[in-house]
Amino acid sequence: MSRPSLLAAFLLLTACGSGPTATVTPVDAPPSPVAGPPGGATPHPASAAVHHAPSELDPARAAEHAPEVFAARFTTTQGDFVIEVHRSWAPQGADRFFNLARIGFFDDTRFFRVVEGFMVQFGIPGDPVVAAKWRGASIHDDPVTQSNLRGFVTFAMAGPDSRTTQIFIDYNNHARLDASGFAPFGKVVKGMEVVDALYKGYGEGPPDGHGPNQERIQTEGNAYLDSEFPKLDRVLKTEILAQ
Repeated sequence: MSRPSLLAAFLLLTACGSGPTATVTPVDAPPSPVAGPPGGATPHPASAAVHHAPSELDPARAAEHAPEVFAARFTTTQGDFVIEVHRSWAPQGADRFFNLARIGFFDDTRFFRVVEGFMVQFGIPGDPVVAAKWRGASIHDDPVTQSNLRGFVTFAMAGPDSRTTQIFIDYNNHARLDASGFAPFGKVVKGMEVVDALYKGYGEGPPDGHGPNQERIQTEGNAYLDSEFPKLDRVLKTEILAQ
């Protein structure tokens, strides 16, 4: 298999996660401090994260059409970044992202897969009850109209018509993903230095690395991540910016 095919297959296979579940062993030690943002600014405290009741994050509440162009600001433990979305690029993906951001789905979630030179992936809810609701809430594929370049934002997937809630931001140009159906719906227009600064120390997840196991995130949520991967950066809140 060629290198481009290998990379595309790698993203496909890891989009939804796999592997056995396990019981988290509680620890008494507090989480390690979160690394500060670029420039020496004071990081946002973890306590500032917005929390939502499971009923607020139901797929039934995510059915609105997105504006043709809009922006969403992510406030994170490293600072803020802004994603600009163009519905014409990928209508199904743009609508899903708009609704996820609008209802606060990404709030208090972790950047669980951050691979140097590749991409950062996030979008598994921290509450397993919420995660269970969304695992089957897939959307249809969009044609690929934009290339997967640095700063572009795309849904992860596990095959045709399998996009749900996980998205990734490219760290470098990965145009070779285009032919595999990864359809960007937006791009980071402000704060890419914040995206670059997200904690990368845990690397890739299993079976190719020792980072977070996606299946355990789905079934155990933030309790698993905060116990075993406490240095992960997180989304504190998300907001749709006024047009």
